[in-house]
Amino acid sequence: MSTIKKVNLSFWQIFNMNVGFLGIQYSFGLQQTAINPLFLYLGATEEMLPILNIAGPVTGLIVQPIIGAMSDKTWSLKWGRRKPYFLIGAIIGSLCLFIFPTSPELWFAVGLLWVLDVGNNMAMEPYRAFVGDKLPEKQLSLGYQMQSLFVGAGILLAMGSIVVFQKIFGAETVNGSGVVPTWMYYSFCVGGVLSITTVLWSVFKTPEIPPSEKELAEINKVKNKPLIERAIQPFKEISEAIKDMPSFMWKLGAVYLFQWYALFVYWQYITPLFMKTMDYGISEAASQSAQMSLTYNIVTMVVALALVPLTLKYGGKKIYSMSLVGTGLALFAIPYIEDPILVLAPMVLFGIGWAAMMGIPYTMVSKVVPQDRRGVYMGILNMMIVIPMGIETLTFGPIYKYLLGGSAINAILFSGAFFIISAFLAMRLNIAKTVDE
Repeated sequence: MSTIKKVNLSFWQIFNMNVGFLGIQYSFGLQQTAINPLFLYLGATEEMLPILNIAGPVTGLIVQPIIGAMSDKTWSLKWGRRKPYFLIGAIIGSLCLFIFPTSPELWFAVGLLWVLDVGNNMAMEPYRAFVGDKLPEKQLSLGYQMQSLFVGAGILLAMGSIVVFQKIFGAETVNGSGVVPTWMYYSFCVGGVLSITTVLWSVFKTPEIPPSEKELAEINKVKNKPLIERAIQPFKEISEAIKDMPSFMWKLGAVYLFQWYALFVYWQYITPLFMKTMDYGISEAASQSAQMSLTYNIVTMVVALALVPLTLKYGGKKIYSMSLVGTGLALFAIPYIEDPILVLAPMVLFGIGWAAMMGIPYTMVSKVVPQDRRGVYMGILNMMIVIPMGIETLTFGPIYKYLLGGSAINAILFSGAFFIISAFLAMRLNIAKTVDE
């Protein structure tokens, strides 16, 4: 455990620390809204969408905990502990975003999604630990809600680019035509630029806290091991961390099972929903889903920091649970609203929920895990995100076809029901103790 006393940072220091999340989340925003339409352009069917998106869960399950364990045992006087990993991840992600709209075939785009997800996951995990490393406990809520703000801002820019470039270059291309529309080229290129430049901003603006003497001795001990032992060290770290994992995280895993399954269903089927309820073509439906994302991410940006005093006053558990209920109610309403403007109203509740999901659990987890294992535990927390996504990619295709009658309307209602279940499970989240740092 670190013996170095952490000092309070100013608002703008915490802001600069989190700027890199803008580019990372722009990339995730494109994955939520532009990747599936691109697959459809290249000949994918709606039933194929869950399995084509399996790259995210698989790479997240493998990459994030390994990178987390590795970053716990890394230190460079020049680059720090976490920054080398999210910088390399941002470079990989940036290159993929530049290449994506040039995909000649469906198989190429699917393969590229795997590489993109490796880069994004490599950048994401140590960034979560980076904030926990730097901030004293009383500023953790502000730090992670600032990340939530940049989650909203990044996805907002991604959705905004889709809407703007569609208006400039035109929207429609025939589903399955094999032709990627011009607007996609520009949206992905903007992402390629943001992915690397925003991370570089945080890298150069925020120094890392050096490890304590005890931590440094452990890091040097790992460095001096034979190559084969160093290779298996992250897996040993993950195994030991899971064995010692606080009960709070097991309970959070139950919440995440339903929450993230539901989110993956929503992201995959919101575009097909509008093709049904509003009789839109693929690009019009993608534009409408982008406007939905624009709306909820604007709300996320507005409310993210406002949740800080609310969680301090009422507790993270209550605010988190109520936010999940609101998200479920939003999804129950969307399929029954046919007006393209009025259907944006439920996104207010969705945006509040998204702000809570992206900040509150990370604050709570940072309070119950030891400083010197924060990286690996943030990686395990991500495993709790990607396992439900992986289950969804393998199971929801048959559920969609046979249980839900191939109806995107029923898929969104199914997602809403899962959010309500996750809200009830969230009421069980009690922080038993706080780790002194």
